[in-house]
Amino acid sequence: MKEKGYVYILVNPAFREDWVKIGKSSRPVDVRSKELDNTAVPLPFEIFATMQTSKYNEVEKLVHKTIDRLTDLRIRQNREFFNVAPQIALDIFRDIAQTIDDAEVTLYENNQPVAERKPEEPQKREVKRARFKFSMCGIKIGEMVTFEPTGFVVKVASDDSIEYEGRIYKLSPFVGTFMPEDHRNNSGAYQGAKYFSYNGKVLDDIRKEREEQ
Repeated sequence: MKEKGYVYILVNPAFREDWVKIGKSSRPVDVRSKELDNTAVPLPFEIFATMQTSKYNEVEKLVHKTIDRLTDLRIRQNREFFNVAPQIALDIFRDIAQTIDDAEVTLYENNQPVAERKPEEPQKREVKRARFKFSMCGIKIGEMVTFEPTGFVVKVASDDSIEYEGRIYKLSPFVGTFMPEDHRNNSGAYQGAKYFSYNGKVLDDIRKEREEQ
């Protein structure tokens, strides 16, 4: 089996930000980058990324050819220096790597390989639930519900309010007012329907069951 080698992207602090050197090596790239550190360049090269594969000779030519097809980005036609941003060169590496079974692309920071961060999965957009109403649970005005933390029984005064000791409350403010100290949360915000029950079932659970029907 053919031994693996490397195709590499090198950058240099002494060069422009969109200049890279793209070459190949049968040895570890850190060895090759040190060999290039000579009097011809004022600062050492830094490894930006590598691709390890048994087809490194073919891959290097393909990378060069791909960049040349984009535009005339080669700084000098007989050299491996290109006027292209390192990230664009890396994108080309990744595209080519997907077509090769044994290709492994590695990113570097401070000449050390780093684990590539996986792109975050897009978060599902949550549909905001409508404000709770007793009609969502089939509860009519005048019926009674129970405030579970204390056992208070209160009357449904409207589709979204209750009556207790002659005063009218919305559910969440009622919870914030009458919640026992040992049951309070740090935020002081409460979803009222989770703290009241009707015929032994929590209002929020009744709502969910009806929404799923």
